[in-house]
Amino acid sequence: MATETLTLLSAREISKMRDAGRLAAELLDYLAPKVKPGVSTQELNDVAESWTQKRGAKSAPLGYNGFPKSICTSVNEVICHGIPNSRQILKEGDIINIDVTPIVDGYHGDTSRTFFVGTPSPLAQQLVEVTEECLRRGIAAVNPGGRIGDIGAAIQEYAESFGFSVVRDFVGHGVNTTFHTAPQIPHYGTRDKGKRLRKGMVFTIEPMINEGTWEAVILDDGWTAVTKDGKLSAQFEHTVAVTDEGVEILTLRD
Repeated sequence: MATETLTLLSAREISKMRDAGRLAAELLDYLAPKVKPGVSTQELNDVAESWTQKRGAKSAPLGYNGFPKSICTSVNEVICHGIPNSRQILKEGDIINIDVTPIVDGYHGDTSRTFFVGTPSPLAQQLVEVTEECLRRGIAAVNPGGRIGDIGAAIQEYAESFGFSVVRDFVGHGVNTTFHTAPQIPHYGTRDKGKRLRKGMVFTIEPMINEGTWEAVILDDGWTAVTKDGKLSAQFEHTVAVTDEGVEILTLRD
């Protein structure tokens, strides 16, 4: 759970977050061509960890509350927190969300994307494209003086217009030198409700959109969240900062 203390970051601190976010984006770009049939999720984990270490950064997930790997790899019906392993081999038509969080100089760069393995089914392609647009719309709803509910409402309205559902059990979160902190950012909600957005707030927006029901089940490993009905789930994530003018995405390459 996120802690209650809300931290507003200074320009210097946001610059540090930008450095960490840039590295996170570069890591996903590095992994993208390696996502193909026949590759195991453990292989993706290992190349991500090696790449991160070579750049003098640390993988925040590794050891976080006992999480055993350096990245999260969530395939098909896995909503989030999928654990890489050598027996899970990607196959043609899969979708996989890769969630990375390198720590650079103490600051966390948290971002994720859903990738196609080979050629997706039309339904999988639509789900992934809608989810990415949900992220864009959520980010566009961020303005100083606005409210957290504006973000969730923008995402929920778009996802549900396609008959998809928004996961309730996992939300975006504040992030800085702490991995998960206030505020919580639900990806569903009502406009003009919730905490006011203020300059210096930094948080993730990471909509998890399901083909069927929004309900989730946690597997026996204590981490892996899957859709209750076994249908597909997709996710995209950026870390953003509230600015005087609106919003800045911190997890982008130059």
